[in-house]
Amino acid sequence: MLLAAWLVALAGGARAAEEPPRQLLVMLQLPKAHYRPDSSYAGAYGDAVGLQARRQLAEDLARQHQLLLQGEWPMPLVGVDCFVMQLAPADDRNPGELARRIAADSRVAWAQPVNTFKAQGSDSEPLYPTQPVARQWHLADLHTLATGRGVRIAVIDSGVAASHPDLAGQLMLNQNFVDAQALQAEDHGTAVAGVIAARADNRLGIAGVAPGARLLALRACWQSAGSTLCNSLSLAKALQTAVQQGAQVVNMSLSGPEDRLLGLLLDQAMARGAAVVAALGSADQPFPASHPGVLGVGSALPLPAGAVLAPGRDIPAPAPDGGWTLVSGSSFSAAHASGLLALVKEVDKAGRWRRPQDALVMESPGRIDSCATLLKAGAARQPCGLSGMGQTPR
Repeated sequence: MLLAAWLVALAGGARAAEEPPRQLLVMLQLPKAHYRPDSSYAGAYGDAVGLQARRQLAEDLARQHQLLLQGEWPMPLVGVDCFVMQLAPADDRNPGELARRIAADSRVAWAQPVNTFKAQGSDSEPLYPTQPVARQWHLADLHTLATGRGVRIAVIDSGVAASHPDLAGQLMLNQNFVDAQALQAEDHGTAVAGVIAARADNRLGIAGVAPGARLLALRACWQSAGSTLCNSLSLAKALQTAVQQGAQVVNMSLSGPEDRLLGLLLDQAMARGAAVVAALGSADQPFPASHPGVLGVGSALPLPAGAVLAPGRDIPAPAPDGGWTLVSGSSFSAAHASGLLALVKEVDKAGRWRRPQDALVMESPGRIDSCATLLKAGAARQPCGLSGMGQTPR
């Protein structure tokens, strides 16, 4: 089958060292009659004649531009059929320029290179038991107000250790969008998932910010040469699944270049009420934190306009081997913010805020007052923030 063969090929390419993109995504418009964003792929993805016509067009375009057609993936949320095309190893053409030439064809919705994204976290180190867990956010007090009970959080990241004692029972979905191999536990995804929703009732390790939430662990990234990498297509597949599974919070602890396909999918997620949180990256790799409506989160000043700070240094987190580590970076700041927004979603029954930024209360520029945020959302008024870093304004 074309798709299965392509998944294997993509897996091999995905683990290569960080290189300029050598694949293109070519989008062909789906007929309006077949665009049903609330359905699964089965029965909603076009008729056989239309599908064959799009495949034939993709084959023609690949031949015309001397590309290898590797596979396809339907993206009904944004009304396109996505075809993956590969440049030959010796082909030195610029992928961006080639995408523009293909997009000039009136039969093509748009085309783009497969962009590379990178997780925003440092290497981990052994956990020492004296390290506190996000003390400045008064977790024990927060959990008397809310735990994120029943809130669905999509963790779009590398593989999560579902059997870790701090994560056992916390995953409602564990799916692989990187390759056709069995799911594997990886460092970054496991740590991010733990910061968000590690169990609070097992007398082990840590407690996540939202231990009552349920995680959609969507593997769209992979470990490579000490980094955690993702690409446009793996992230798009994960985002589409997050929306279809009803994720109320979407965590993307990663950054990269602006990406049209991902931007459209983010808009679809937010239009359905999801709060999208992303780690701040470098100035030349600002996306998705830079996308309108997405909450960008960093671990240190200075911050770009609209971004916030959250704990991100020496954070205890679960490790794939069943133990724990200390991690640092804006990846884990984003995870803290996602957990807090899950608490907000639990108590804000009316869903009053369309943007996550509007739900947050700041104690100073960029710094979130976690207790005041929950009280604003509708949590029962009781002592919060009286321990650790001082009182929360009432």
